[in-house]
Amino acid sequence: MRIFVYGSLRRKQGNSHWMTNAQWLGYHTQVDYVLYSLGHYPGAVPGEGNVQGEVYRIDASTLAELDALRTKGGEYKRQLIQTDYGSAWMYVYQRPVEKLTRIDSGNWLDKDRY
Repeated sequence: MRIFVYGSLRRKQGNSHWMTNAQWLGYHTQVDYVLYSLGHYPGAVPGEGNVQGEVYRIDASTLAELDALRTKGGEYKRQLIQTDYGSAWMYVYQRPVEKLTRIDSGNWLDKDRY
């Protein structure tokens, strides 16, 4: 199975250690999503924009660990998307974004510009 990550799970980011056993497949831009800063990590929601990230091949054990990390408390919901590498899971933010800072570039690595 595959997963699309766009924030702290990306290479050289704060939670990238969770992806140690994953196989990097390449970059992907997911259209019709908007990226917001939640402080130390981002949240993507459906909207007019795009989100840049990376696609990995992962095993069921890694997916279970990421689910425990990301879906705890209902902050994110896992959703299936289409990428150039095939279908992949993406964690979509589930809370209101009105008071959050939008990252217009769609790239979490640009977070300090906003």
